Amino acid sequence: MDGVIGFFLDLGPNFQILLERSPQVVDGVKVTVLATLLGALLALLISFVFGIAQVAKNVVIRVSARIFVEFFRGTSLVVQLFWLAFVLPQLPYPFGFRLEPLLIGMLALGLNYGAYGAEVVRGSINSVPKGQYEAISALSLSPVRGMFRVVIPQAWALMLPSLSNLWIQLLKGSAIVSSITLYDLFFQVEQIRDRTGTWFAYLFALLAYYLVAWVIVIVMNGLEIRAKHKIGRGPALSASWRSLFRAPGGRAVKEGVAV
Repeated sequence: MDGVIGFFLDLGPNFQILLERSPQVVDGVKVTVLATLLGALLALLISFVFGIAQVAKNVVIRVSARIFVEFFRGTSLVVQLFWLAFVLPQLPYPFGFRLEPLLIGMLALGLNYGAYGAEVVRGSINSVPKGQYEAISALSLSPVRGMFRVVIPQAWALMLPSLSNLWIQLLKGSAIVSSITLYDLFFQVEQIRDRTGTWFAYLFALLAYYLVAWVIVIVMNGLEIRAKHKIGRGPALSASWRSLFRAPGGRAVKEGVAV
């Protein structure tokens, strides 16, 4: 029985079914976390490479980076995933080859969300006060060294709230990898739905994805607090541990006072 009444009437048996399939569900969570983690690492790399490239003085590098970003932002993640899974193997040698489902998921997530992340990096770099660039010249630092010693540490603290939201979006986007025979959390939820109905299965899916997203928020908040403390814009993590549980980008709290 499905629907609201069926949800409550079958709650006990459905929990029993969930308990029976808990090993498969745990395996699905592991796949989802792994795909999210690998995709996020690739996206972070792409974000920095193409974000910095978009502010380069060389026009060829700047335009090439812009084309890459706009292409992967402007095309569907689903299409990118299916292209890697089903079109790439059909290309003529040596361009065509088959990839493992997990690698396909990592590439699709990394390329798509990395393009969005590149815009976050570019915007954060441009938000660093112009006086900092003057300081680089005054210290006789090379442009590359000044970028990584002066600009990036400040931009890192600015970009973390946006990157946190982006990684949560990446986690939710990872549900589509089940369409390429990757047995992730969403795939296991679909198996449970066949026996329990939609209400119970999808309510469980909401809670499961929320818990994983909550862990991402805690980690990213910790990185943000640490980054701001290193540039003198906030307290140490040990003095504001409660801020780990705030919304991304919210103000740190020290002894009950917003900082």
